[in-house]
Amino acid sequence: MKRDRIALQFCGFGGQGLVLSAAVLGTGAVGAGMYAVQTQSYGSEARGGECQAELILSREPISSPTVAEVDVLIAMSQTALAKYLLRLRAGGVLVIDPMFVERPQRDDIQVIEVPVTQIAADEIGQQITANMLMLGFLAEATSLISEEELAKAIERAVPSRFLAANLKAAERGKRLAVERALSVEV
Repeated sequence: MKRDRIALQFCGFGGQGLVLSAAVLGTGAVGAGMYAVQTQSYGSEARGGECQAELILSREPISSPTVAEVDVLIAMSQTALAKYLLRLRAGGVLVIDPMFVERPQRDDIQVIEVPVTQIAADEIGQQITANMLMLGFLAEATSLISEEELAKAIERAVPSRFLAANLKAAERGKRLAVERALSVEV
């Protein structure tokens, strides 16, 4: 993490594990000695409704749980992207799953397409692990937290019966970032 403070937003629809993703990444960051604050909102539907989670990571104590702009936006649905894209600062990073999101027409940001849902379905055998695949990708590409801290945070957050698949998905996300030789400065 090059900056002293970074704001991320995960957005999509309920059931994709976006709130869990923000909580896991925040837990991993705290384990690495950073400060973290996470907020969330979602529709009244159990699955399929709008969902978003914000995460602020900092080397210093965090005085407010909200920010006007985010540095990284992870979009897992087209409607969520349409709603939250304006919050992504110029020079920020947009990470999208091309199964659900089309590349926006914005030339002042870096756009990264990561087919996490397809890979999770095809290689892990569980589409529901796409969120952990995305976290593994983000952890490796951004160097926000180590692979070890991510694994520990996943172990704390995921029920034991789902742990192996989620750890496998995070590892696959890491390998995807390595395969692409992708390094994102945030």
